[in-house]
This record gives sequence, structure tokens and C-alpha cells, in this order.
Amino acid sequence: MKSNQELKNSALTALKGNWAPAVLGAIFFTFATCLITSPSYCANMAAFGMPLFDSMNPKLLKIFSNSSFLLNFFLLYPLTLGYSVAHKDLLLNGDAAITRNTINHTFSEYMRNAISIFLVYLFTALWTLLLIVPGIVKGLAYSLTPFIVKDNPELSPNEAINLSVKMMKGHKFDLFYLYLSFLGWILLSMLTLGVGLLWVIPYLETTMAAFYQDVKNDYNNNI
Repeated sequence: MKSNQELKNSALTALKGNWAPAVLGAIFFTFATCLITSPSYCANMAAFGMPLFDSMNPKLLKIFSNSSFLLNFFLLYPLTLGYSVAHKDLLLNGDAAITRNTINHTFSEYMRNAISIFLVYLFTALWTLLLIVPGIVKGLAYSLTPFIVKDNPELSPNEAINLSVKMMKGHKFDLFYLYLSFLGWILLSMLTLGVGLLWVIPYLETTMAAFYQDVKNDYNNNI
């Protein structure tokens, strides 16, 4: 396995010269997620110069708020998968069209994407009901699912999750340690009222794509 710094260096190399589209992609994903999960909060952002949300009809906002599960399933879950895979395109192919690729991956095999991420969240939540630690461990074990779903179209959502568990055997602490290495950047971003996260998020996502490629190579070599 590559070290955390090697994985981060791979991400930074891919992002070099592509920070502008990466940040725009982060803005798109952040506001899409905000609109899906907290429409009333997004509407209040009009006070900070966001007239798009201010113009939304209050009745429409209420419909959004009362349809959270459906919105998550049909929009947030496939969008989350698409956003992750878009950074793999950046890492491997130098394709920096993060927003466009997020949308393309979201709606390509749309229902399979939605079901896959729904099952990841469901299984993680069920394990968390037992204890917090098992939930965290399983969340790490399922973390490669978005990439596996796209790389293996022949697999069902459940098979993709199971393959993620197999591939992550012996690597869960590696990923946990990798996440911890971003904690300083995240805390530093809080000093910028969260604006810095628009740079940290694509950095983390691209590093995660590099982690997946490394684990995938390790898994294929072992079998």
C-alpha cells in the first residue's frame, strides 16, 4: 500500500491546474446537497446573496422538507456516487469536468446507483444501532462501493457492497488514518467559515479515488 502522503501527492498532481473546475464542482455538489437535505436553510442563505433560493416558493420548500426520504433516495444517493466517481475520472484520465461528469455518472444506471448508496447507508445505520464503533468499521468497509459499482456494471448493488468489504479487509485502519490526516485541513477551513472546504473536499475526494486504485491493485494482485 502507498503511504498517505503518496496518495495525497497523486491527488495534488491530478488537481494541479484543475482547481477551478474542482472548486466549481464542490460548489455544485455542496449546494445540491444543501437543497436536498435542508431546503429551508438554503433559502435563508439569500441573506448572503443567494437570490436563487430566496425566490423559491415557501410551499415548494415545504414539499421538499416533507419528502426528505424520497429526495435522498432519488437525488442525493446517486449524486453522491456520481461526485465520487467524477474525481476518479480526474485522477486517472485528467478529466476535470467535475460537474458534468458528476451529472453523467449520477444518471448513468441511475436506479442501480441510488439503490447501492441507499443500501450502504442502511447497513451502516443498522450496525450503528448496535454500537457506534461497529457502525464506523462497517462504514469504512463499505466505502469503496461507489467506485466498484461503476467499475463492475455486472454486479448487483449488494454484490458491489460485498466486494467492497472483501477489498477493504486489512485496509480499514488505513482509510481511517487517511481521513484523520485531513482533520487539520478541515479544522483550518472552519476558520474561513467553511469556504476552505471547497478546496478540501475535492482534495479529499481525489485522494479517496487514489486510495481505491491502490486497494484495487493490491486486491487483484492477491487473488
